[in-house]
Amino acid sequence: MAIQSGPLQRPLAVMMCRTLRTISPDATLLEAARLMRDAKVGALLVHEAGHYSGLVSESDLVRKGIAESHPAQETLVRAVMSSPLLSIDSASSAHEASENMAEHGIRHLAVSDKGQIVGIISVRDLLRYFKNWGGL
Repeated sequence: MAIQSGPLQRPLAVMMCRTLRTISPDATLLEAARLMRDAKVGALLVHEAGHYSGLVSESDLVRKGIAESHPAQETLVRAVMSSPLLSIDSASSAHEASENMAEHGIRHLAVSDKGQIVGIISVRDLLRYFKNWGGL
């Protein structure tokens, strides 16, 4: 069996977004939606008591918040966030990230290096990378 190389094996550290956008679990869904809109991102890391306790995504806002008739100006992020936070090592490949996302039915993964969260990778990041640098 040949060893795979090329775009699928490129480390996530090259593809990930290094800007960590965070929100408190006690913020409202409306605050989260506005922060995502203004930052042009699809997910925020939930930060509390000095650590990341989860992630809240556009899908969480829609499927667990709005679709369940929870008022966005009153419902807290902690009620809809995905927890615990799933992460992948920064030395992992795009293929491994894609498989991890598919396995868990998610579109965003925190990226860690030596146990510390250093970025976030999304399905969109992977698609952009494969479009520009290689195919699946």
